Amino acid sequence: MASFDFNLDTAPMAQEMGKVSGHVKATTTAVVAMQNAVILAEKQAADHVCSNVNKGFYSLIRSQISQKIAKLQSTVDSHLMQLNQQKKQLLAVKSRMEHDYNMISGRYLKLFNGLNSNLKHRVTELDKPVIDFATKDLEKISNRTKYLTATVPVSQQESLSASQKIIASNLKNKGFKVIHTMSNFLSNIYEQNELTNRILLKDMNPDENKVLSVPLVICESNYDKFDHKNTEITISNINITPQAKSAIKNIVMTNTDLYQWKNEEHLDKELVSAFSKLVSSSNQPDRVKEMTNKLFSANNLKTLKTTLS
Repeated sequence: MASFDFNLDTAPMAQEMGKVSGHVKATTTAVVAMQNAVILAEKQAADHVCSNVNKGFYSLIRSQISQKIAKLQSTVDSHLMQLNQQKKQLLAVKSRMEHDYNMISGRYLKLFNGLNSNLKHRVTELDKPVIDFATKDLEKISNRTKYLTATVPVSQQESLSASQKIIASNLKNKGFKVIHTMSNFLSNIYEQNELTNRILLKDMNPDENKVLSVPLVICESNYDKFDHKNTEITISNINITPQAKSAIKNIVMTNTDLYQWKNEEHLDKELVSAFSKLVSSSNQPDRVKEMTNKLFSANNLKTLKTTLS
């Protein structure tokens, strides 16, 4: 069998294989760099997604909390307005109860004072001599020196004239007090008669229609920061039926457009005097009274000018 012997030069192939090995290494380096870049990009994308998700979640929670706060604030404001209205109504009930209590207590006080006076008179009549001796005679004996100022056993002309002047002055003082008391009594009787004549209706026929002037008070106030106004109407209870009161209130409420509140340049002297008496007679501390008078002086009082008829 024939045999062939060849000599092959592997140097070019080795060179080419070396080049290929270099390219493989470069490719490996590029793949590793690309892998690192992909990992970094994925990490940044994940961080970006997580940040946006967290931000969206917190924004959603904040929005829900804000909505709940707004809803609860509206509920609180409505309850506050209701409580203020109920407070006003309770204060009105309290004022009415105080007025009724004072009226009833004054009535019973007058009754019991009359009973005490009658009982005192009856007890005095039971044993009048002893009571007169204890209340009158003993007082005269003990005050003998005062009533008999000028009566002395021995006196000179100067002391006698001085004693007579003292007695005359005492009599003038007592006479002045009596005249002053009578004058006050007569003036009070005159004022009461004048007031009674102005209040009472003379020659009034119950079957005849009459025009009566009914006093009423219109109070307009604000209870909150939204300038919600509340109007209250108070009517006198004297000789006014509930139906008439209801009709008057309806007429006044339906004519609210005719209301014209005007500033008062000068306050009524009777109003200032009545307010000062209420403040001075209260049991509050002096600091509270001073602040109350200060607020009243700084108050911009308005009165209602209307053309209702």
